[in-house]
Amino acid sequence: MLPLKLKIILGSTREGRFGDKPARWIFEEAKKKVGAEVELLDLRDYPMPFFNDPVSPSYRKGAHQNPVVAKWAAKIAEADAFIVVTPEYNHGYSGVLKNALDHVFPEWKNKPVSFVAYGGVGGARAVEQLRLVSVELQMAPMRSAVHIPAPWTLLDEKGNLKEGALDQFAQGADNLLTQLVWWADALRAARAKAA
Repeated sequence: MLPLKLKIILGSTREGRFGDKPARWIFEEAKKKVGAEVELLDLRDYPMPFFNDPVSPSYRKGAHQNPVVAKWAAKIAEADAFIVVTPEYNHGYSGVLKNALDHVFPEWKNKPVSFVAYGGVGGARAVEQLRLVSVELQMAPMRSAVHIPAPWTLLDEKGNLKEGALDQFAQGADNLLTQLVWWADALRAARAKAA
């Protein structure tokens, strides 16, 4: 059987963002899992317009007209599972992430997703909202997630991640990845059976 394809989505494009640090960390943790191809998708590389199509992506017929959206949709389509790395902004997640979620629909369907979040209360309020959106996209959101509170305390005076700063989250990452791989295997088999 082909290895699972896991996409890690970096859900912030903000200058000086913290998100690239936990995204690279969970990328390395995920690569340790046997049988998974891991790719990091940075939303900076997918500058999509604000979603304003006249038809919902769930009813779209044919290819995406915008080439950036088409490239994004192709990456999402090839995945078996996702980890979304998200900040918490004002008790929610970023607008750029919502836009990326909204541009596609069938490409998300029947695939598991989990979260690495950071910010106030470890980004828990952003994850809570993302789980609701994931259900509407017919994804399977995982209970296991990694929550990083007060991420600014993990940085040195130059803004770099302190040595070993994310080590305390290793067990949470392992739990997340174990569940995600199990569900990815199960749902991939179910999608193949239904095809």
